Amino acid sequence: MTNERVYRYSFASVYPHYVAKAEKKGRTKAEVDEIIRWLTGYSQKELGAILKKETDLETFYTEAPKMNPARALIKGVICGMRVEEIKEPTMQDIRYLDKLIDELAKGKAMEKILRKE
Repeated sequence: MTNERVYRYSFASVYPHYVAKAEKKGRTKAEVDEIIRWLTGYSQKELGAILKKETDLETFYTEAPKMNPARALIKGVICGMRVEEIKEPTMQDIRYLDKLIDELAKGKAMEKILRKE
């Protein structure tokens, strides 16, 4: 699947999958939202509006208020790719969020997920 096809998906279409993955492992929607806000700089109100508007993934990331510079500390493999080696910035940001949600589902502490240490 090409990046262009991925970018056309709405954030609202993938968001329930993030929440379901977290909840299946005993984590919460609030934690998913906290991770998204940390990564993108969106407020909870802005996030709600994006979900209602069905903003596409590319717009969600490129118009994010402030992508967290600490996201560069996110390392590891997601979907068979090392996130730190992904060259295309928007795809890298998509995979950063995927990796953070994986860490949440694996039981990692929020302080570590949000790179606060």
